[in-house]
Amino acid sequence: MRITNHPILTFNEKEMVSFTLNGERIEGVAGEPIAAALYAADIKVLRHSHKNNRPRGLFCAIGNCSSCLMTVDGIPNVRVCVEPLREGMAVETQEGKGKIL
Repeated sequence: MRITNHPILTFNEKEMVSFTLNGERIEGVAGEPIAAALYAADIKVLRHSHKNNRPRGLFCAIGNCSSCLMTVDGIPNVRVCVEPLREGMAVETQEGKGKIL
């Protein structure tokens, strides 16, 4: 789900890193927002609303809303739309379901 070939733009080689989402290994580009790496891996639901359990995904992509809050390396409520991806990060949904949603 990444743009790799474009008629006008060129893309430099990027360093790929691995991280986990609820224990499942995923790869992404170092430094890109965690949400972008998840989206590229075809993971679009990042959490569910507490009240009605409705799916929530990337919404504002600038760190202002709460749609992308996840636990990263044991720290809850991280806005993954603006958090840079690093090698070995452990990302978890905050619903405690233990699987990729």
